[in-house]
Amino acid sequence: MSGNVWEWVEDCWHDSYRGVPDDGSAWVFACNSGGRVLRGGSWYTFASLARASGRNAHPPADGHYLNGFRVARTRSP
Repeated sequence: MSGNVWEWVEDCWHDSYRGVPDDGSAWVFACNSGGRVLRGGSWYTFASLARASGRNAHPPADGHYLNGFRVARTRSP
């Protein structure tokens, strides 16, 4: 998926990884006003951002043709 569109993820934007959950869950607490995380880059951005670790912040209310999402669900126990 990298390089197609920026992909929305559930995490809130944080300036660093300090305080990130260590169990792999989404980082949805202590959110600041930076918006949500977009990952992966798009066909219209620098090649260095077209990777899974490439991330950017964007307000969810501001849609853009370079932003997409993947439908996923959490498996119940």
